[in-house]
Amino acid sequence: MCGSRRPNTAAPLDYAKVDCYENWESPLLSPRRDTPIGPAMQLGPTVIADTFAEAFRLRFARLQVTAHDAHWVAAATAAVCGYGTSVIGCDAEIGVERQLAPEESPDGRPGVSILAFGFAAESLAKAVANRVGQCLLTCPTTAVFDGLPDGDERAPLGKQIRFFGDGFEKTKVFAGRRFWRIPVMDGEFLIEETCGIAKGIGGGNLILQGNTLPAALAAARRAVAAIAAVEGTITPFPGGVVRSGSKVGSRYAALRASTNDAFCPGLVGRVESELVAGVAASLEIVIDGTDEAVISRAMAAAIQAVVAADIPAISAGNYGGKLGKFHFHLHQVLAAAGLGEECAG
Repeated sequence: MCGSRRPNTAAPLDYAKVDCYENWESPLLSPRRDTPIGPAMQLGPTVIADTFAEAFRLRFARLQVTAHDAHWVAAATAAVCGYGTSVIGCDAEIGVERQLAPEESPDGRPGVSILAFGFAAESLAKAVANRVGQCLLTCPTTAVFDGLPDGDERAPLGKQIRFFGDGFEKTKVFAGRRFWRIPVMDGEFLIEETCGIAKGIGGGNLILQGNTLPAALAAARRAVAAIAAVEGTITPFPGGVVRSGSKVGSRYAALRASTNDAFCPGLVGRVESELVAGVAASLEIVIDGTDEAVISRAMAAAIQAVVAADIPAISAGNYGGKLGKFHFHLHQVLAAAGLGEECAG
């Protein structure tokens, strides 16, 4: 029930307006998009749909988590980022921004920078505190530092978790920042008193179309790896990938979202499909970021990494421009990165 969120109805595509498709045997269908159709863009063997990803204003926090070695960093990361895929059903969208080498971490140990996103500062603060208390306080050797000291707002972190120390906790101010030392069975849990919260963006996305399932899976992994190199972004779904892209609404009244049937290969011929002919699988990559620029760079990097002979098309999910403030047009994203050529091929 997560992933791309598209409107349920829109005008059908007028092929007469799509001149650049005239020599392409498998036109990309876009019956659900109510924005103007422009010329196709070809990047190598892959067609880039003339569409956009529709994203939303979110708030985010950045935590720097360190531990004794890489094993415990990985254990802490897996726990704190668990069940953090979509704010449709989770308390936060959360994932790894980047790894921290010992020489750049706050305490000289290996670590990781984690970004957590939510709709509002108050609900995000609650989610972060809960996850830290349940997943990082409990993980051997971890320490937690605020990675956003200049955030627009401050939220309680160690200030709240310190009570676990049952009166034995101690506080210390270092370089103008207050920390709490909470006694635990492997020594002490060091945690910063508060964490910063700032404005971010959630919902940048790409939808990859593969001629085979292995091709789509391999392309998705390439996309996630390319995005991981762009600091300030995360891909919060399992392995960074969404198989269950969704649209807004459902024929079942109790559901706010349901399967994005336009991108389901098994429904071709039964619905107005947005898949090119012969596509066996489509997968979505959802990107959250600290600002528009990093999401745009991440999308461009992902598209460039995905392009291959067995990926005939790349599209994106949107609501027709009616719900999200931020619109990442695929052609503009590529143009800003110096990639793509209209009507080529």
